[in-house]
Amino acid sequence: MLKCTSETECYVEKALIVIGGKWSFLIIKNLSTGTKRFGELRKLLNNITPKTLTDSLRNLETNGILTRKVIPVIPPQVYYTLTKKGEALEPIINEMKIWGENWVR
Repeated sequence: MLKCTSETECYVEKALIVIGGKWSFLIIKNLSTGTKRFGELRKLLNNITPKTLTDSLRNLETNGILTRKVIPVIPPQVYYTLTKKGEALEPIINEMKIWGENWVR
């Protein structure tokens, strides 16, 4: 249960719970350029383990940030795409990129 001291703090905390950790932000950033398959995402996120990627994708899907589409062929093809809710995070990620460029060296 959240015990926030202010309305702003509550909304920020709730947003961070929905979005998840650092990998989630990087997944969203990579999906902002279009639909990707699991293997494509894994290559783009060099240091991520398959389990961590799977867990992050499931969390994002559960929270309505992305959709997962399975094409029933052998082997199955699975595609991940941002939802409108996920696309709404793009300006935030862009601002974080700008902040990083200006302040993190």
